[in-house]
Amino acid sequence: MTTGRPKSSLELTDEESIQLRSFARSRTLPHAMVARAKLVLWSSEGETNSRIATRLRWTKATVGKWRQRFIQHRLAGLYDELRPGRPRTIEDEQIAALLKRTLSRKPTTGTHWTVREAARASGISKSTVHRLFQAFALQPHRTRSFKLSTDPFFVEKVRDIVGLYLNPPDHALVLCVDEKSQIQALNRTQPVLPMGLGYVEGVTHDYVRHGTTTLFAALDIATGAVFTECKPRHRHQEFLSFLRRLDACIPEQLDVHLIVDNYATHKHSKVRTWLAQRPRYHIHYTPTYSSWLNQVERWFALITQRAIRRGSFGSVKDLVEKIESFVQHYNRSHRPFAWTATADSILEKIARLCSSISGTRH
Repeated sequence: MTTGRPKSSLELTDEESIQLRSFARSRTLPHAMVARAKLVLWSSEGETNSRIATRLRWTKATVGKWRQRFIQHRLAGLYDELRPGRPRTIEDEQIAALLKRTLSRKPTTGTHWTVREAARASGISKSTVHRLFQAFALQPHRTRSFKLSTDPFFVEKVRDIVGLYLNPPDHALVLCVDEKSQIQALNRTQPVLPMGLGYVEGVTHDYVRHGTTTLFAALDIATGAVFTECKPRHRHQEFLSFLRRLDACIPEQLDVHLIVDNYATHKHSKVRTWLAQRPRYHIHYTPTYSSWLNQVERWFALITQRAIRRGSFGSVKDLVEKIESFVQHYNRSHRPFAWTATADSILEKIARLCSSISGTRH
């Protein structure tokens, strides 16, 4: 003998079952939507409303409500209904005019639009303009720098270097080599105020310069290990000295592929002669204005962020010691950078950028 009202049958199509299982596994959908998807799946498997309510920690009435919503409206019934609110006071035409003005014109009073300038020109409140800028991801106050390579062999060099990253040769070492020059040993004029609960670390804006050093680095793309050396100057003599020390650390049976930029130091006649006398060395130059192709640049950004920019150094010796200490700790837990971009994807992106530039009117 059964008690209570009989439940409406709930059967799922194959497509609905696949969609609901995707919802139930999602980590990006709202929690309520994930729970409703589980509710429907469990109900289709014969679970009672009481059991489902216990598992979800909901009331039986709530479980019954969403079960019935799905039966009546299927997947669309799992979404929240639109809630009543104040009607919009901004017409679509006003929004379109604001966006068009921001994207196609410059303000007469400056180089870019501010929220206040855009509000004054459009007659819309500052708070509304701010919300619209956020909704449409408009950031007139920001810029992003770029530089297109003028290298006539850009395509060939990109394919060559990316090929080394994605498919390195056997019995060979691929090293990204470069220098970070003119690293200043800056000493703050007053002690650093330590960070605390509710306030950030405080440093003085002025400093005393104690000299500079140049950091030479070679990054092994296979392991992420870095070989470094600090030198007082940045000439071909120092670069050759760095290569000699590097050569002494590399097993003789390995070929060596060096990825470097077009700085004059790397193309000096004495450097070329030294490389020519060692057939196992193969040098690969990045295209002009394309230092982003050299993975060691990413490591330079890492050491700058973690050990140099916010440091205070009483001398060049102190700076060099801090750099060497960072390198030692880094090499204990080094990992290679994950390079995923193919040559074709890079060239397609460059083509889109060129197309965008060619269509820009000044």
